[in-house]
Amino acid sequence: MDLDLRKLRYFTAVAEHRQFGRAAQELFITQPVLSRQIRAFEQELGCALFTRTTRSVELTPAGRQLYEEARRIGTVVDTAVRRVQEAARGEQHLVVAFSPGLHVSEAIRAFTARRPEVAIDVLPLRWWEQDAPLRDGRAHVGHLRRPFDDTGLRTVPVGRESKVACLPVTHRLAGRESLTSADLDGEPVLDARTRRTSSLDEKFELIASGQGIALVPLSIAGSYTRPGLVYLPVTDFPPVETCLAVPENDCTDRAAEFLAVATTALRRAAPAVASAAPP
Repeated sequence: MDLDLRKLRYFTAVAEHRQFGRAAQELFITQPVLSRQIRAFEQELGCALFTRTTRSVELTPAGRQLYEEARRIGTVVDTAVRRVQEAARGEQHLVVAFSPGLHVSEAIRAFTARRPEVAIDVLPLRWWEQDAPLRDGRAHVGHLRRPFDDTGLRTVPVGRESKVACLPVTHRLAGRESLTSADLDGEPVLDARTRRTSSLDEKFELIASGQGIALVPLSIAGSYTRPGLVYLPVTDFPPVETCLAVPENDCTDRAAEFLAVATTALRRAAPAVASAAPP
């Protein structure tokens, strides 16, 4: 079947409002029209998307899955439209994404000196996001930290950095100068698998309040210092590779040229990051 983007937009509005009336107002259509469109969409898909009562509208398991997919599809479509419009205007544009704690300013300065006609935007990534913007089109190039899914991506290593343990100052190990992984056995670790947070500030607030610990790259420790936390080196934990990544199907000359320039610039800067002492 062909996916009707208009019906997908209608579905998304109802999913976000959990109410047909408010969704219809947002879409500038009547509620009966919206209800008919959603029923037609469900018939096309062969499954119910909502559980309806007189008081509420809730997503079914299929509806929850479609909502996640719809958000990604919407991002891809919006990005495609923007890129087409930029091409029509003759604009050259590059979006560079970067993981928390990593920096791309050196690479951007070097690239801009060679290609001043290319407008560059930066996209700070959420700590759990990683390669998603390269796949949905929000970014052309990423400065990322492994692990991430590199399927369909061209990756170039540019550095390595160690990880440190982030602990609340009240933790029994907070007074140590260094730790081993055995010291952390049994400790509750806050990561994307156990508790996804919306930002590093939220994550560190939870750690400071005693909700758990985290293993974070050294560059993040240097960028997010705050009262209530201590960072301790973990002597037997392997370093993490940092790399540049571009989609394999990105054939633009500016992305390829940025990759080459950034590789040189970031490899030159990498030793300073890797050897920095934790705060």
